[in-house]
Amino acid sequence: MNQLCGTMIGEFAALGAALSWVVSAVLYKQALAEVKPISANIFRLASTSILLVLFVTVIGKLTILSTLPFEAVVLACASGVVGLGLGDTCYMISLKLIGVSRAVPLTCIYPLFNILWAISLKGEPFNPTIAFGAVIIVSGIWLVSKQEKESLQNIEKKTLVRGVVFALATALFWSVSISMIDLAVTLPATSTLDHALAINTIRIVAIATILIVFSPIVDRKMEFLRMKRRVAGKLLVGGAVALGLGWFFLAFSLLSTSEALAVPISSTTPFFSTLSGVVFLHESVNKKTVVGSIMVVAGIFVLFMMNSA
Repeated sequence: MNQLCGTMIGEFAALGAALSWVVSAVLYKQALAEVKPISANIFRLASTSILLVLFVTVIGKLTILSTLPFEAVVLACASGVVGLGLGDTCYMISLKLIGVSRAVPLTCIYPLFNILWAISLKGEPFNPTIAFGAVIIVSGIWLVSKQEKESLQNIEKKTLVRGVVFALATALFWSVSISMIDLAVTLPATSTLDHALAINTIRIVAIATILIVFSPIVDRKMEFLRMKRRVAGKLLVGGAVALGLGWFFLAFSLLSTSEALAVPISSTTPFFSTLSGVVFLHESVNKKTVVGSIMVVAGIFVLFMMNSA
């Protein structure tokens, strides 16, 4: 009975992660109407890193940062550069270009890349079911990225293509970043939730520091320092929800239930993002976008259930 309750709590935590990422996507999209993606990402990471350090200090876990093995620190920093620096900047560009309801389903195919890494780099066996899941995902991507004639009035074809490319690049960067985090949190000395929190904090602080140092180059006008309070507030809350709460939910889920259950549930973000894009952002969504979003989620489920068999 206790094991069943623990599994259910883990599943709800994974769902909480998916919902957290939808909330942050809506906030990012609203903020990006008034600020450049790179400026938004610098401010988001800087403010979230301060919040996380304060949180870790208040709960008395700051000393854990100094006890992490060197390998975990290196992996955390590298994951931050790839996932939060490159990946999230591409993500924000995609959100700005094609909106939440189209960008999020495309970025959420990152589990497909993780399985490809497992097959090509770790030598895990290939199964026809994997190919079937991949076909479902690719078909879903095609539907999400394909526009009806009337929709082209809102999004030009060139803009659509750029948005899709940046979304797929996001998925690629995220998959590499997640692989690094998996390695960091599964080390013998880092297998607790406290260590996972410490690794995530270092990951965010590292990329925030790097982006601030290079801000005169990547954000020449230093717009991240001159944002309106309303825009800054949305980025601050979005960062805290996505990088703090969302990541905590996922880590807790992975510790409470199997990866085969946690990852697919957390990857249901496209379904909720399509709804939120219509309801909160008034984005125009056709039947193909809805069906494509559902297919992406279904393909992810097929791949991970097969991968866990």
